[in-house]
Amino acid sequence: QVQLVESGGGLVQAGGSLRLSCAASGRAFTTYAVGWFRQTPGKEREFVARINWSGGTTSYLDSVQGRFIISRDNAKKTAYLQMNSLKPEDTAVYYCAADGLRFTTTEDGYAYWGRGTQVTVSS
Repeated sequence: QVQLVESGGGLVQAGGSLRLSCAASGRAFTTYAVGWFRQTPGKEREFVARINWSGGTTSYLDSVQGRFIISRDNAKKTAYLQMNSLKPEDTAVYYCAADGLRFTTTEDGYAYWGRGTQVTVSS
């Protein structure tokens, strides 16, 4: 079992930066892929970024490529999403997710989810 807790959300002006953290419990986290997703009211949850268990492979949603960086520190059992040059359209609840078997960009590819953290970008 893995439990995930996100933190680091908040209110920021357009062009600013935030770093989200995803703290995990459970020893198996170090072998799990991690994904970040986001959701706005009335819309489906959207893939943002993913990282494999070692941190050697990452991928991003096209609209965040070059602005967001996903990383992880397995010794601390924590994953991160560094968000730079934020835009109002990045406003959403951000969720981290983890899975021990799959490395996907789809919501159904992750077995464990955090409760989310709100990110609001003002114009």
